[in-house]
Amino acid sequence: MLPKPPVGNRPSGRLASAHNGHRGGATAISAGHQLLSDTWTADVENLERAIGRFKTGPNVENNCEVVFFEIVGDEQLHCNVTHRHATKTVTGWAGPGDVPGGFVHNRRFGNTSQNDMIRHIRDMVCAARV
Repeated sequence: MLPKPPVGNRPSGRLASAHNGHRGGATAISAGHQLLSDTWTADVENLERAIGRFKTGPNVENNCEVVFFEIVGDEQLHCNVTHRHATKTVTGWAGPGDVPGGFVHNRRFGNTSQNDMIRHIRDMVCAARV
């Protein structure tokens, strides 16, 4: 049996939010997803809208990308947050991993409320630069 094609995917790179940092430089937050099913589609759409409303603090000047994805055989929603510059690790997130686009942290969500998911993602997006 052939695997189902990805459902409702949007390539990462969509600008979800942009705000000025303390030195006047813009902090951009992009969001995207690579889903294998429609199980998480409604949740991810809500999360991406919430990310678009994030306000970065005056000391945050670190562009980042948030990507949601699924893995075959795993019912949880995975989330990568990649910053251009290294950040402090936030409780509950794995990483950082050094990748070509910067530094990535990962977290999985299962039976987590959307409000808690948004809070966890905001904490990682706004993590202090090291």
